[in-house]
Amino acid sequence: ARRSLASPVVSGVLCPCGSPHASAVESGGGGGGGGGASAGSSGRSACEASEQDRRLRALFQKLDVNRDGALCIHDLAVGLGRLGLHRTELDLRKIVKAGDKDLDGQLDFEEFVHYLQDHEKKLRLVFKSLDKKNDGRIDAQEIVQSLRDLGVKISEQQAEKILKSMDKNGTMTIDWNEWRDYHLLHPVENIPEIILYWKHSTIFDVGENLTVPDEFTVEERQTGMWWRHLVAGGGAGAVSRTCTAPLDRLKVLMQVHASRSNNMCIIGGFTQMIREGGPRSLWRGNGINVLKIAPESAIKFMAYEQIKRFIGTDQEMLRIHERLVAGSLAGAIAQSSIYPMEVLKTRMALRKTGQYSGMLDCAKNILAKEGMAAFYKGYIPNMLGIIPYAGIDLAVYETLKNTWLQRYAVNSADPGVFVLLACGTISSTCGQLASYPLALVRTRMQAQASVEGAPEVTMRGLFKHILKTEGAFGLYRGLAPNFMKVIPAVSISYVVYENLKMTLGVDSR
Repeated sequence: ARRSLASPVVSGVLCPCGSPHASAVESGGGGGGGGGASAGSSGRSACEASEQDRRLRALFQKLDVNRDGALCIHDLAVGLGRLGLHRTELDLRKIVKAGDKDLDGQLDFEEFVHYLQDHEKKLRLVFKSLDKKNDGRIDAQEIVQSLRDLGVKISEQQAEKILKSMDKNGTMTIDWNEWRDYHLLHPVENIPEIILYWKHSTIFDVGENLTVPDEFTVEERQTGMWWRHLVAGGGAGAVSRTCTAPLDRLKVLMQVHASRSNNMCIIGGFTQMIREGGPRSLWRGNGINVLKIAPESAIKFMAYEQIKRFIGTDQEMLRIHERLVAGSLAGAIAQSSIYPMEVLKTRMALRKTGQYSGMLDCAKNILAKEGMAAFYKGYIPNMLGIIPYAGIDLAVYETLKNTWLQRYAVNSADPGVFVLLACGTISSTCGQLASYPLALVRTRMQAQASVEGAPEVTMRGLFKHILKTEGAFGLYRGLAPNFMKVIPAVSISYVVYENLKMTLGVDSR
C-alpha cells in the first residue's frame, strides 16, 4: 500500500483549524462545494488567506530541489522522495503535464497552485461518484459496487486493501479529507481513468456501427469533451472505411453473387471489379457508407442518453446489462432512421458501370421502379443482428478488460495501445462472427429486390434456400475479406482518432 500524503505534505498546506474544506486548494476557488463554502466566504480573514499562501510556498520550496523557482520531474521525484513519497516517472510526468500551461516542461508556483486547484475538482467529482450512500464517507461495499456497476469485479478483501492504503484513523472508511490528502499529489487512478482509457465504440470502426455507445465521465460531460470524442470517432471512421472500401465492396459482391456454382476468390473478385469498371470501381458504395456515419452516430448517442433517463437509474454509469439494453435500443433507433442509406450503399456497391450517375440518381430509380418499400428490404434481419453483435462485442470486451485490470493493472488503468487494439479487435470480430449470417441475408434481400422478375423473398425463406443449396457455409460467404479488413480498419481508425483528438483539443491520454 502507498503511504498517505496527508502527514508530510498536505497537512502542512491545511489551515490550523483543520476544517474539511479549508485546504489551500479551495482558497483558490477549486473546492467544489459542501458546507465549507459559506464559511469560507464569510469567515476567512485576509490573515488566514495569507497563511495559506505561505504554507503553499513552503511546500513548493520543499519540492523545488535545485532552487530555480520551478518544479521539473527530477525535483518532484527527489522532493517527494525526501517526504517519504515515491512516485513512478509516469506519475510525475502526468502531474507536470497536467499543470504545465506554458509547455516548458516544468511547473512554476502559479502553475503548481492551479494544478492543485484543478486536481481537487476532479477528486471531488470522483469522491461523489463513489459515495453511493451520500453520507460523506466511502466504505468497501461502495467501492465494490461502483466498480461492479462499470463491469469491473473485485472482491471485498481487495476493496479493503484499497481502503487501508488511504485510511488514516483506522475506521475502514474514507472521508473527503483522507481521499483528497491521499490523491492530491498523485494522478487519479480510479473509475474515470478506467472509462477514459478503455474507450471502445468511439475508437473502433470496422464498417458496422452496432457497438454499444461509450460512457463519458462527469468531467467530460461538463467540459464538452464528449462531442469532441464523437467527432474524432466519426472522422476516424470515415478515413478507416475509405481505406478498407475495396475489401468491403468485395465482401458485398461475394455475399450476393458467390455460390457453389460461382465460387469467387479474393484475387478473382478484385480482378473482376477492375476489369469491369477500372480501379475507381473498388470504391463504389463508399461515399454513402461514409455519409451515414454522422447521422447514425448522432442519433445513436442522443437515443442512448434518452433511454438512460427512461431506465431511471440513479447511477451516473449504467451497469453492464443496462448498457446492453440501452445500447441495443439506441442502435435499433439509429439503424431505423438511416436504413434507406444502408440499402443505397448495397445497391451502389453492386451497380454496373454507367448504371447510375450518383447516389441521388440511384435513389430516384429505386423509388420510381420499386417504391418506398424497397428502401426497407432486409430491415428485420438487420434489426435482429444488433443483439448478437452488440451483446457479444460488449461481453467479450468487458471480459478481456476485466482480465487485464485484475492481472496487470498495478499502478494504472492504462492498458497501452497494443492491449486496447487487441481487445477491441477480438471483441468486434466475435460480434461480427455471431451476427454474420443475418448480415448476409440482409444484404441479399437488399440486392434481390433489384432483379427484375425475381420472386419476393422473406428472411425465413432465404435462410432455408441458402442452407438447402449451399449448406451452413453459404451463410458465411464473404467472411474472408470481411475479416481481412478488421485489423487495418482498427489500426487506421485508432491512429486517426488519436490525431483528431489532439487537433480538437481533447486531453491526450
